[in-house]
Amino acid sequence: MTEDRAERRLTTILAADVVGYSRLMAADEAGTLTSLKALRRELIEPKTAEYHGRVVKLMGDGTLMEFASVVDAVNFAVDLQRAVAERNAGVPEDTRIAYRIGINIGDVIVEGEDIYGDGVNVAARLEGLADPGGICVSRTVFNHVKGKVEVGFEDLGEQEIKNIPEPVRVYRIDLAEHQREGESPRIAQQELSLPDKPSIAVLPFANMSGDPEQEYFSDGITEDVITDLSRVSGLFVVARNSVFTYKGKAVKVQQISEDLGVRYVLEGSVRKAGNRVRITAQLVDGTTGGHLWAERYDRDLTDIFAVQDDIAQNIVEAMKVAIAPEEKRAMQKVPTDNLEAYEFYLRGRRFLHEMTRKNLELARQMFSKAIELDPSYVHAHAGLADCGSVLYLYYAPDPEILNDALAVSRKALELDPGLAEAHVSHGLALSLDGDDGGAKRAFETAMRLDPMLYEAYWYFGLTSLIRSQFEQAADLLAHASEVRSDDLQSTMMLMAAYQSSGRHADARATAERTMRTVERRLELNPEDSRAAYAGATALVYLGDRARALEWANLSAEMESEDPRTNYNLACVYSLLGETDKSLDHLELSIRAGRSVRLIEWAETDPDLESVRSQSRFQELLREWADGVPDRSPAITNPDTK
Repeated sequence: MTEDRAERRLTTILAADVVGYSRLMAADEAGTLTSLKALRRELIEPKTAEYHGRVVKLMGDGTLMEFASVVDAVNFAVDLQRAVAERNAGVPEDTRIAYRIGINIGDVIVEGEDIYGDGVNVAARLEGLADPGGICVSRTVFNHVKGKVEVGFEDLGEQEIKNIPEPVRVYRIDLAEHQREGESPRIAQQELSLPDKPSIAVLPFANMSGDPEQEYFSDGITEDVITDLSRVSGLFVVARNSVFTYKGKAVKVQQISEDLGVRYVLEGSVRKAGNRVRITAQLVDGTTGGHLWAERYDRDLTDIFAVQDDIAQNIVEAMKVAIAPEEKRAMQKVPTDNLEAYEFYLRGRRFLHEMTRKNLELARQMFSKAIELDPSYVHAHAGLADCGSVLYLYYAPDPEILNDALAVSRKALELDPGLAEAHVSHGLALSLDGDDGGAKRAFETAMRLDPMLYEAYWYFGLTSLIRSQFEQAADLLAHASEVRSDDLQSTMMLMAAYQSSGRHADARATAERTMRTVERRLELNPEDSRAAYAGATALVYLGDRARALEWANLSAEMESEDPRTNYNLACVYSLLGETDKSLDHLELSIRAGRSVRLIEWAETDPDLESVRSQSRFQELLREWADGVPDRSPAITNPDTK
C-alpha cells in the first residue's frame, strides 16, 4: 500500500517507555520480563479497556497506544502512573519498573493495525522529555483537556524536537495537583516578569445587590476606577477588556497576577440599595497574597464620585507612586452632578461594549436619556457619537446616522475641548465621512491630551493600514498593543501591518505573543470565538497550517451569525487557501449584517488576495454594494479586521 492511498485520520497517540530498561534487563532479565508481563496484565490491559484505548504495538520496553478521546488518553496516563507509583512503594528501588509517557494529537497514516507519521513521532519525543513516572503532552492536547482533567500543568515552553521542523509547546502534568471540578487548570509559569513601573489589575467589582439588573452599576464603578488609575503616568494599569475576562471566575489572585503580568490586584464589591451604596475594596500583592490596603464605604449615592476618587488616591499612596497635580485634578473632576444621568450613562456604556445592533440601539437610548437629564454631560455625548459611528459602520449605512455622530461629537468638543475621548469620537466620525486630514488631526490631539488612550492609537493605526501606510500603521498599532498588553484586536492588525511592510520577524514575534494571550483567554472562556479566530490568524503567521485550520473551524463552530467573526474567518480561510470556505464566510458576514461601508476594505484587504479573482467574490461585492448611498472610505471597528 502506498502512502498516497493509505488511510489517514486525526487521533490521540500515547507513547510509553520503561525507564532504564537496559539496566533492568542486564541486572535480572527473567525477573524484569516477569514484572513487565504482570504490569501489563494487571494494570495496563484493564485500564486500556476502561479508558477505551487500543494497544497498537509493543516494542520490548515501549508501548504505542491510540485513543479516540484525548481526555480518556490523559486520564489513562494519570491513572496508570499513580497506580504504578503505588505498586512500587514496597519494591526495592533498583528493581522498580517506571514509565515515561508522552501524548499528542496528530494526523497519522493507518496501515493495517499500525499507525505512522509525525503525530506518532511527536508523541515518542514527548515521552523522552518526561521525568521517570511522569507525563508530557503537546499544546494541542493541553488545549483539549484543560478544565476536563483533575491535574495541574507546568508549561515547559517551546521545545526543539528531532526531525520535527517546528518547535513544539510542551506541558508537564503535575500528578500531585488535584484540580477542583469547574476550576481552570493551574499552569506553573516561569518567574513573573513585571513591567518597569508599578502595575495593577482592577478586577470586576462583585454585585452584592441581589439583583442581576444592577450589574451595570458594579461594572461601571470598576471601569471608573480603572479610568482614574490610568490617568496616573507612573502606573501600569491593565485595561478593562483584559480584567473582565475574569468576571464571575473563581481564580486565585496569585494566578491572575501571573496571567496578567502585574504585581498588584484590586478586588471589591458593590451593594446599591435605594440612595445608599456600600463599596468594599482591598489591594493585594499578587506575588505574596498579602493585603496592602482595605476599606469599606457606606455612603449616600451622591458621594459616589468622592468614593471612587478616595479609592484611587489610597491605591496610589499604598503603591508609593507619585502623582502629578494635573493628574490629581483629572481624577477629582466630577463628570456630572446628576446621578440619574450617571446611571443612564453607565447603562449605555455597558451596552456599547457588546457591539451588537440591538445593544448599540439600546446604548443610544441610554446616552440620549443621560444628555436629556444633563445637557452638559460630555462623556454621554462622546458615547452617543461612538454608537452612531459604529452603527453606521456595521449595520446601517444611512448618512443621517453619520451626520448625527458628527454633530454630537462636535458638541462634545464644544463642551470640553480638553477631553481626549471626545477627540477620538470626532476622529472616528470624520474618518467614516472620508475626511482623512481632519481625522488625523483629531487622533493626534487625543494622543497629545492622553498618551495612554488606546482608542486613539487603534483607530488611527487602522485608518493608516487601510490606506496602505504600513510603517505608520505598524508604529501606531504597536503603541496600542503596548497600552493594552494582552489586546487581541490590535495585535491581529499589527501582524498584517508588519507583514505588509516586510517586517516578517516582527510579524512572527507578534503572532507568538498573540498565541499566549489567546490561550489564556480560552482557558477562562472556552467559547470565546474571537479568541479562537485570533489564534487561527496568529497560527497562519507562524506557519502552522494544520492548527490554524483546526482553530478556524473551532471558531466557526462557536459562532455562526456574528458578522465580525465571519469576516475574520473569511480572511483566515483565504490565507490558508481554503477558497470555498473563505467565500462562504464572507457571504455569511454580508447576510448577518456586515456593513456595506467596508466594501473598499474587502476590495483591498491583503488577507483576501487568494479569493479576489474568483467570480463569486465579485458577485458578492455587487450584492454587498446594492443600495449603498455612497462609497466614502471606511474604517473597521474594534474587535474586527
